[in-house]
Amino acid sequence: MPRIALALLTLALGLTACSGPDQLEVSSVQSTTEVVRDPGAAARAEADAFLEQYTRGFLPLYYASALAEWDANTRIVPGDSLTPARVRAANEALAAYTGAVPTIERARALLEQRESLTDLQVRQLEAVLYSAAQNPQTVAEVVRERIAAEAAQNDALFGYTFTLDGEEVTPNEIDRRLRESEDLAEREAVWLASKEVGPTLTPGLVELQRLRNQTVQALGYDDYFTYQVSDYGMTREEMLALMRQLNDELRPLYRELHTWARYELAEAYGEEVPEYLPAHWLPNRWAQDWTALADLAEFSSGATAPGPTLDDALAQKTPEWIVEQAERFYVSLGLGEMPESFYTRSSLYPLPESAPYKKNTHASAWHLDLDNDVRSLMSVETNADWYETTHHELGHIYYYLAYTNPEVPPLLRGGANRAYHEAVGSLLGLASMQPRFLDTIGLEVEPPVNPVQGLLREALNYAVFIPFSAGTMTNWEHDLYAENLPQEEWNARWWELAREYQGIVPPSADRAAPGAPFNDAATKTHINNDAAQYYDYALSNVLLFQLHDHIAREILDEDPRDTNYYGQTEVGDFLTAILSPGATVDGNELLEQTTGSGLTAQPMLDYFAPLMEWLQEQNEGREHTI
Repeated sequence: MPRIALALLTLALGLTACSGPDQLEVSSVQSTTEVVRDPGAAARAEADAFLEQYTRGFLPLYYASALAEWDANTRIVPGDSLTPARVRAANEALAAYTGAVPTIERARALLEQRESLTDLQVRQLEAVLYSAAQNPQTVAEVVRERIAAEAAQNDALFGYTFTLDGEEVTPNEIDRRLRESEDLAEREAVWLASKEVGPTLTPGLVELQRLRNQTVQALGYDDYFTYQVSDYGMTREEMLALMRQLNDELRPLYRELHTWARYELAEAYGEEVPEYLPAHWLPNRWAQDWTALADLAEFSSGATAPGPTLDDALAQKTPEWIVEQAERFYVSLGLGEMPESFYTRSSLYPLPESAPYKKNTHASAWHLDLDNDVRSLMSVETNADWYETTHHELGHIYYYLAYTNPEVPPLLRGGANRAYHEAVGSLLGLASMQPRFLDTIGLEVEPPVNPVQGLLREALNYAVFIPFSAGTMTNWEHDLYAENLPQEEWNARWWELAREYQGIVPPSADRAAPGAPFNDAATKTHINNDAAQYYDYALSNVLLFQLHDHIAREILDEDPRDTNYYGQTEVGDFLTAILSPGATVDGNELLEQTTGSGLTAQPMLDYFAPLMEWLQEQNEGREHTI
């Protein structure tokens, strides 16, 4: 074990020992008079002392773990054993600290006095226990195995070399060809190439299915899916019911989009109209985003809008301009500049072809020290997808910076719930794509000849995503952990769910057969390294339209379909009110307070109402199959 990791582990164990229930001392002595006057004062002082001590030990270990993970994601070298070893050592040190038995016992004992504690103390103690359930040292060997398995799985996924026709191909190139190619044979070859990594990931996911469940079961959770859902204060049954509700509410819109796509794509490819959409016909590896299909629509005299598109406008820019412009947007809202270290420490652009290593190509934002070390991992190129993604990822960064303030203890520096982070990122991504916004920042894009054209493009992104996130992904991961789905049924179940929720089928039926030697689910990054949380994204899509509707109508007095946030400091003030409390508040209560309503899909349905009418006209006489 490297010396620094050994030191961290020793530090973690030492701090854990002094945080046990018998060793913890209250830092201030309460007089008899004070205790009589306020019986809860002693309990609050004891909780403060415990939390201060726990946080002091936690932060350096958390930072060391995050730094090791950052290195592992930004520099992946075949055959490298030192980096994975550093990741395991740092994560084991953090696990030993957060999951220590005395820590668990002390937090539980303090929570037995919750009526005497402040809300802020209760929330921090619950956060301590939630973290402990990920790493309980009552099953220390299982935790170590899980940490090692997760590091190995990450290496297997992002160190994989995709090939097409015997030549190496990057994920960005796979995505580009699926967006642009009009040759079905090429499309199928590219789609199949994107899935070749699946079987490589199967052994590791078999282990992670077992180890993740065993880890959280040690603290009384039924399974890993149940554990992750509990962060919302919900049971898994309640979360599944909520996902069904969202799917049901948005199903009429998706049904029309699905029917429209079947007929339009069949005509474009010169094929018979299929009952279900073949996956390789669609412009995304998982059929979660169909935005590129918008160009198939005819709105005026049989032609789409002439003139430059956003891709055309961005072709004159550099990747650096996209990132810097995204920051200028947030600054225009009054949210301030990012620390200079964001640019010097982040990994923002594709690696050069000559680079002797790879990196994780999935866009992400990082809050490494729960203070001001904020970074992003991206591979920005000059196209509309990366333009929107960059605004999204910087939304996460500004969320981090907003709740890094003295009013929010480090243990509560997170979103009001997990959906908030994605909602805020997606909200600002949506705002950055609206026509008047683009005009304000000097991107000359021909406006749609019909406003419905823009709505179609957005619905093929946001509405199409719901059946994938709330349906296919959520239910598959539920079955993986809560039902211990056997490995030989993984691929068949994946395609069963994809057909049920998305109306999607694989290129050939044998791929969905029981026992087929594929693992198409595991090609989705989150199943490997952000497990059992994909409903976060479904909730965030609904939440973002609710926030956007409020901003448009109540702050800007504009049509939600045609807004311009740029330079509007009142919007920045509203966002600050949502972002700055972090996890010190309840997400549902925060939504009620700031928008006057609980979570509802109605603003999303209202937003796309004109599109719904148009789709129904286009689909008149066509057969709906879902």
